[in-house]
Amino acid sequence: MSDVKEQPAGVDLEELEQLVAEADTGGRHPGGTVGRILLWVAVAWSLFQLWYASPLPFVFGFGILNDTEARAIHLGFALFLTFLAYPALKSSPRDRVPLLDWVLAVVGGFAGAYLFLFYVELSGRPGQPTTLDLVTGTVGILLLLEATRRALGLPMVVVACVFIFYTFAGQYMPDVIQHRGASLNKFLNHQWLTTEGVFGIALGVSTSFVFLFVLFGTLLEKAGAGNWMMQISIALLGHLRGGPAKVAVVSSALNGVVSGSSVSNVVSGGIFTIPLMKRTGLSGVKAGAIEASASINGQIMPPVMGAAAFLMVEYVGIPYSEIVKHALLPAVFSYLALLYMVHLEAIKMGLKTIPQRPTPARERMLRMGLGVSGSILAVCFVYYGIIAIQAVFGGIAPPVLAIAGVALYAASVWYSSRYPDLALDDPNEPILELPRAWDVTRTGLDFLIPIAVLLWCLMVEQMSPGLSAFWATVSILGIVATRKPLMAVFRNEDLTASVRAAWDDLIDGLALGARNMIGIGIATATAGIVVGTITLTGLGLMMTELVEFISGGNVILMLILVAAISLVLGMGIPTTANYILVATLMAPVVVDLGAQAGLPIPLIAVHLFVFYFGIMADITPPVGLAAFAAAAISKEDPIATGFQGAAYSLRTAILPFVFIFNPAMLLIGVDTWPETIWVATVSLIAILLFSAATMNWFVTKSRLWESAALLLICFTLFRPDWWLNQVSPPYEELPASEFLSAVEQTPTDGRINFVVEGVDLMGEDVRKTVNVPLGEPGEPLERLRGIGLTITQAGDALMISNVAFGSYAKRIGLDVGYDVVAVLRKADQPSSLIPIGLALAAATGVAGLQFARARKQADRKEA
Repeated sequence: MSDVKEQPAGVDLEELEQLVAEADTGGRHPGGTVGRILLWVAVAWSLFQLWYASPLPFVFGFGILNDTEARAIHLGFALFLTFLAYPALKSSPRDRVPLLDWVLAVVGGFAGAYLFLFYVELSGRPGQPTTLDLVTGTVGILLLLEATRRALGLPMVVVACVFIFYTFAGQYMPDVIQHRGASLNKFLNHQWLTTEGVFGIALGVSTSFVFLFVLFGTLLEKAGAGNWMMQISIALLGHLRGGPAKVAVVSSALNGVVSGSSVSNVVSGGIFTIPLMKRTGLSGVKAGAIEASASINGQIMPPVMGAAAFLMVEYVGIPYSEIVKHALLPAVFSYLALLYMVHLEAIKMGLKTIPQRPTPARERMLRMGLGVSGSILAVCFVYYGIIAIQAVFGGIAPPVLAIAGVALYAASVWYSSRYPDLALDDPNEPILELPRAWDVTRTGLDFLIPIAVLLWCLMVEQMSPGLSAFWATVSILGIVATRKPLMAVFRNEDLTASVRAAWDDLIDGLALGARNMIGIGIATATAGIVVGTITLTGLGLMMTELVEFISGGNVILMLILVAAISLVLGMGIPTTANYILVATLMAPVVVDLGAQAGLPIPLIAVHLFVFYFGIMADITPPVGLAAFAAAAISKEDPIATGFQGAAYSLRTAILPFVFIFNPAMLLIGVDTWPETIWVATVSLIAILLFSAATMNWFVTKSRLWESAALLLICFTLFRPDWWLNQVSPPYEELPASEFLSAVEQTPTDGRINFVVEGVDLMGEDVRKTVNVPLGEPGEPLERLRGIGLTITQAGDALMISNVAFGSYAKRIGLDVGYDVVAVLRKADQPSSLIPIGLALAAATGVAGLQFARARKQADRKEA
């Protein structure tokens, strides 16, 4: 398959590539020796990250690095490349690197790698920085701020500077956020010479596995998988009404499986889908808004979500596979709802379909049946084949599986070589003939192999995200390096030229992956300044009181406040940095105040809430990068595109509020397949009705009261328990003496609600209702120790005697000295089928009224 995309007429591809470069990889592309230095330093960074993530250092006993050393090297590369790849000003040259930038790059690289270069010396004198340490820390922070300005823009610098100012001026702050301040030595030591600040958890996650996931997505795109996924979407959906818009949604979802960048997702698909949408009748504003709205959701689509999702592993303390499980249904519902909104838009506007080659209905049904059944059989064959090989070969199964994978890859490439490479028609031509789905699929079956490797390692083998990404990246590296030569061999073409092209693709992919990581590396390091300020000053505890005062303890107001903060911050800083800031400052506050209000909010629900609204900022005016990218393609007003995209994204914005109050959507407390199917079905109907209400169109144009009724029905389907709680309490309180018995009876991976009372660090009496997950069955005290909670029993009284640092119990605000005063058991309530049934009946009634009205309107037109 050719990975060279044709440029659709009317689209300035060079301008779009520069837009992506400015946002993701840096706008400077010098030639000659300087260009080669930039290229090979970026390649070296990718190779270093592959080495660090691999088992090879332990196999050879060489190059073994601890977390701190690896983070320092990571930041050193990021700072060095920032000053070479990102110009200082808009007027700065793009084709060469000024001497000052060379100096800044070398000094920044040294300061970033300082903890690696002098690790032994620093570990021998903790808390006793030398003059060189302090000078390096000062220069490092200043250069980090300048790198942040270049790569991320001024708003992130302003945020970091505000927190730095707060560190030194704490004694002059209002009483509610006042602290005694810190000296320059203490600040520099905390921020630059320990892992509490710049080199903290955020940079550690960027180092450990975010880099590899970004590299994986970059290489997959380089191999041609992005174009392949796009054309599969066109083949499957292009013939439907509003087909190009539906193609944009599905292709963005497929790209979102392996990509976490909103802007690149918009541009890679939008250069084809936006002109197609305009050609079939959509306005440029709506076409750009649909593409942007679909593309931002790529960051919430598992398995490769946005970089911030990987930070949740550390902040929430659960495996990435669990995060994928919890995030799956909302992501799928968001895309299905957008598909439905696009369908309603097409009906409202009477959009045309794209012509397809005439095929008898019987043949179409046969092809569809074979496609669905073949896909299911292929998945079953791979899954049970791997299980069988592991069972038969035991310890030597990995090399056997590797050989089988190589053989399957070679067979796939041989099969693909029998057919011409894909060539996407120009969407501005008078007629576009849609390809058949299988005709497209068979040209890139081998692209499924690295995705299968990633999913298997993450979800089945339960490997760490870093190791899973490493093996998936190794597989795609092999494909990039060998696919074109194998194609040449199978087609009897010029082998030398194909080997050279494959080598160029491999080097370019490694370099591009590293350049895609510059902004993320810098963002996580700068966000570390904020996190370091919070740990240094105790701001986190103060925020609880401040938010409680502003919201009056009302959970809804508190969530709206958090959403607004996420949106405002996200207008100026990337999603990753936004998540770090809001998750560090606000997530503990939401959990704590929710617990005090008697609402046990699961920790993952709070973090996904923050994550969703950080992503929404990419499309929210006045600074929505995804909307600006889409507007550059559609040649429309970016602000108008942003407002229209925000309207389409309301269906995404409502979901976080839903799963805060109804965690079943995150598959929390859902233990069986029938329960899962029921929750998924009801939630899907609810989000579709919400979409119809916001579009003001269901069967036909809705009247105001009908849209209001649909919103009420949607609320009932999302929260049937709210109505039941008005007539019967959801839980009954059992005495603390029943707590250990309830822990013992909780099923595997089940959750338990209980109430604690005590005195917090501020000397205030608190009462909290908390929800904790329990692992495998066992002795109650052992199960509690599994989440970091040690309980001491004295008669019927139960007291928390220890909370492990960094444990789940610590993250949800439990502390030593709290007493367990009650355990909550689900009360007997009327069945939730009653409000759900009434809501569905009401929806049917609204649909019936609109059907009758639509029929009358059609009769009048005919008359």
